[in-house]
Amino acid sequence: MDLLQWLFEARIPVGNGSLLLREVMGNVFGLLSALGGMRRRVWAWPVGIVGNVLLLTVFLGSVFGAESAANLLGQAGRQVMFIAVSVYGWRQWQASRHGGGQAVTPRWAGTRARIGMVAFMVLGTVALTPLFRMLGSYEPVWADAWTFVGSLLATYGMARGWVEFWLVWVAVDLVGVPLLFSAGYYASAVMYAFYGVFTLVGFFVWARAQRTAQPRVEALLPDPSLR
Repeated sequence: MDLLQWLFEARIPVGNGSLLLREVMGNVFGLLSALGGMRRRVWAWPVGIVGNVLLLTVFLGSVFGAESAANLLGQAGRQVMFIAVSVYGWRQWQASRHGGGQAVTPRWAGTRARIGMVAFMVLGTVALTPLFRMLGSYEPVWADAWTFVGSLLATYGMARGWVEFWLVWVAVDLVGVPLLFSAGYYASAVMYAFYGVFTLVGFFVWARAQRTAQPRVEALLPDPSLR
């Protein structure tokens, strides 16, 4: 019990202020998960879930004893969503893992899926903004809703092996970083700014892997010369 209390209260001194240890740890686990995702390793999912649980307690600040902390319901809700979708992605990658330990072969989502992703981002943000505002989320509420919807879409895209999911993360970070800074979650804001650069690297890594991957169907078709 003392260890749990220490985890909830521990802070890291930074200049004239301090950062919650839980917030720093949660983002470190998130970064490790992103690194594992770029390398297409199954362990990326459970590592990410640990970070999600830690950050859930951070973004529901007043619920966990920090009365002056801003409640970012979109940020908190997306941690719950991350856990649910990560279980799906974990199972998908585990089932499809092949030689070399890599769990998925990157592929482009296609035009229809891209249009669907844009529509989902816009319509989802419009639909959730009034709900989050009613529940008392931090302003600007639309930015909180945008990060929630985008995070859901990006995590699902990663589970499916879509190269475009990295670009969705970039769109999330462009809105999420200013929101986190304004709400006082500085460790998460700095980490998300770093994610923005990292996700661009991930996009090019997956795009290159998609170009060099051999279609699996070719190995399954009989060689005409053997007939």
